[in-house]
Amino acid sequence: MNLQEQIAHDLLSIQAVFLRPDEPFTWASGIKSPIYCDNRLTLSDVQVREDVENGLAELIRTHFPAAEILMGTSTAGIAHAAITATKLNLPMGYVRSGAKDHGRGNQIEGRIEKGQKTVVVEDLISTAGSCLEVVDVLREAGADVLGIVSIFTYNMRKAADRLEAAKVVNHSLSNLDTLVDVAVSEKYIQPADKDRLLRFRDNPQDENWMKQL
Repeated sequence: MNLQEQIAHDLLSIQAVFLRPDEPFTWASGIKSPIYCDNRLTLSDVQVREDVENGLAELIRTHFPAAEILMGTSTAGIAHAAITATKLNLPMGYVRSGAKDHGRGNQIEGRIEKGQKTVVVEDLISTAGSCLEVVDVLREAGADVLGIVSIFTYNMRKAADRLEAAKVVNHSLSNLDTLVDVAVSEKYIQPADKDRLLRFRDNPQDENWMKQL
């Protein structure tokens, strides 16, 4: 297996990803989804955690070799940023979802210098809204954001359009397309479900993806 397939296998094996095309989950947005992803579970499995952190480190070495600091998204990206930064011998910090209402009122935790070449570490990219908020905060603080690394992306068009508009590149360890292929080969889902999952990816607001063609 290549890296994308290995991470997809890992996520499925520890049930960090659930695929339920016949009993979809409801996201906070109200969208009916055949997939639910909880990458926090990767921290609880030693081998999967090692695969993920080695993979994130390799993405940074390959795509962002000039990186000077890693910044995790709060809260899911914090642990991954810390472990990966240790592997790369880089400083790290994280960005809160909002400024603290006490103390110094920080939103960025950790020291970051103006112009410092920064990589954001995220666990999951769906519509890319939350990670781009982090990018905006870092840019406002003067950081030179090189891009994002993440564990998994749904490969949604909305995310791709948002990232392009913000002039930010994301590199994920795995993605929905790869995961669906692995799920079929390892019999987590039936081959007929593959098309339904990919139709959801292309238009999550259209609940017609639930229909068997």
